[in-house]
Amino acid sequence: MKTFYLISFLLISLLFSCTKENESEVSNGINRTLNQKSTGSSSNDLLSDDKYKKMIVELVYVDGYKPTQNAINNFVSFLEKRTYKPEGIIVEEKMIPSPGKNRYTINDIITIEENNRTHYNTEKEIAVWAYFTDGESDKNTDTGTVLGTAYRNTSFVIFQKNIQNLSNSAFEPSRDVLETTVITHEFGHILGLTNLGASLQSQHEDTEHAKHCNVESCLMYWSAETGDGISNLFGSNSAPTLDAQCIADLQANGGK
Repeated sequence: MKTFYLISFLLISLLFSCTKENESEVSNGINRTLNQKSTGSSSNDLLSDDKYKKMIVELVYVDGYKPTQNAINNFVSFLEKRTYKPEGIIVEEKMIPSPGKNRYTINDIITIEENNRTHYNTEKEIAVWAYFTDGESDKNTDTGTVLGTAYRNTSFVIFQKNIQNLSNSAFEPSRDVLETTVITHEFGHILGLTNLGASLQSQHEDTEHAKHCNVESCLMYWSAETGDGISNLFGSNSAPTLDAQCIADLQANGGK
């Protein structure tokens, strides 16, 4: 059976996140390197209002590959439920031309981000980059398809073409549910789950599947990465949610 990888969190993201950190990228008082760190390293900044009172999500997509409005709304609800941002969470949508490739490496995605990203952290505002692309990951194989990757502290990519191909038809989950699952799972990693910036308050990291929760019903459970994980979404009207242990980790690191 073909395996469909909903989430491809990169354990080697430290390598990619350092691509530009050695350069001085300060322009108009904005230090871009604050948004070029390793996945999970901004957990507290995203969760709490200690430093950043507001969050802006720069949602960028290729024409024809915008996520559904329901998925966007569900993502914002997820953020509001788990983070303290008293001055609000803003989503700014932007369409960009297709980069013209069928397959993308993470370095390709980083280049696209750096050529198109306009929002970076400021004194009171933390910025997130969410990119929905028209191609597939170079990590795809004959038996597995990557649907999303969290690759920096405030950056993730959704391989939207694959999501569209795997949803909204017979024996496939609804697009709303699949998109919401992939987006919120990816952002769960960015928030520091599991054991990735938000310290464990109990021992629930899966020993066989690093950085994932061992509770089967949890959003951060590893089977979201398998064909069986997709089959569990058939007929569902909503994405999986975080279990109590993952929520406790977020709350201990400044979240709700």
